[in-house]
Amino acid sequence: MQKIVVIGGGTGSYTILRGLKNHNIELTAIVSMMDSGGSTGRLRDEFGFLPQGDVRRCLLALSPDTGMLRKLFEYRFSRGVGLNGHNLGNLFLTALRDITGREEEAIREAAKILNIKGRVLPVTTTNCQLGAILENNQVVVGETNIDIPRHDPELKIKKLFLVPKPRAYNETIKAILAADKIIIGPGDLFTSVIPNLLVGGVVPAIKKSKAKKVYVCNIMTKYGETTGFKASDFVNELEKYLGKDVLNYLVCNNKKPSKALLEDYQKEKAEYVEPDLVSKKIRAVKTDLLDNIDLARHNPEKLARTIMKL
Repeated sequence: MQKIVVIGGGTGSYTILRGLKNHNIELTAIVSMMDSGGSTGRLRDEFGFLPQGDVRRCLLALSPDTGMLRKLFEYRFSRGVGLNGHNLGNLFLTALRDITGREEEAIREAAKILNIKGRVLPVTTTNCQLGAILENNQVVVGETNIDIPRHDPELKIKKLFLVPKPRAYNETIKAILAADKIIIGPGDLFTSVIPNLLVGGVVPAIKKSKAKKVYVCNIMTKYGETTGFKASDFVNELEKYLGKDVLNYLVCNNKKPSKALLEDYQKEKAEYVEPDLVSKKIRAVKTDLLDNIDLARHNPEKLARTIMKL
C-alpha cells in the first residue's frame, strides 16, 4: 500500500487530508506545532502544553463524516466568562494531554475516539515559538503576530526561526523516511508550511527519503506574508529552507476564480497566484483544483486525484 505523508497545518492540511482519506493508502499527517492565536493560544499560555488547533483540524479531516461528533469538535463557545471563544475540540485535546501526560499520547487517544483513517503526528514535542526577521531587520515573535501582523504588512519576511530550536518527534522522522510520497502544503507559507522545515532533523529526513517530493501551491496570496507572489516565488521561498533540487513536483491550480470572488479577496489585498514557470528540474502539474464554493480553496477530491496520479 502506498504511503503518503502530508506536511503542513491549518486549513490546507484539513483540505488535502479530507480528499486523500478516501483513497486506499497509508496516510500520515505531520502537523506544525507553533500556533499561538485564538483558543489555542489561550490554552497554550494557561497550561503550557503544545498548541492543539492544527492537530484538531487534521484529526477531524481524517475522521468519518459522522455529523454530530464533528460538530462537537468544531463547536466554539460564544458566551461564558472562561469559555467564550474556546473551541470544544481544543478543550478536549487539552484534557487528554492532562490525563495522559504526553502530547503524542493525547493525539493517539483522540485518534482512537474519532476512529480516524491514518495517523496524526506532531512535527515536534518541544514547546517553541515561531519568529520572523523582516526585510528592515525587525524581529517578530509569535505565530499569530506573523499571521495577523501588527507590523507594517508591506514589509517582506526575510527569514523564519524557532526558539528554542526543537528536534523532530522520532515517529515523524520514521514516517518521512518510509514514505512513497511527501506532500508539502497547501497552507500559509510562513506560518503553516515552512515552520515544519525549521525543526531539527526534518529537512535531512526529507532529502534522505526516497519518496517523491511534492509541493502544493496556494491558490491565493496572503497580505503581509506572500503579497505579489507567483508560484515560482512560493517555490523559491520554500527552497531557502528545503534546499534546491529536492522537490520533484509542483501541483498548481490554473483555474482563475470568478471576477466577483477575486473582488472579495481584493478587499483583504489577496490575489490569485499565477502558475508561472518554476524550474526545469521540477515537474509542474497545472490543473483545475478550484472548489465550487464561495472561497478560493482547493477541492479536496480534485487535489487528491491529482496527487494519486503523480
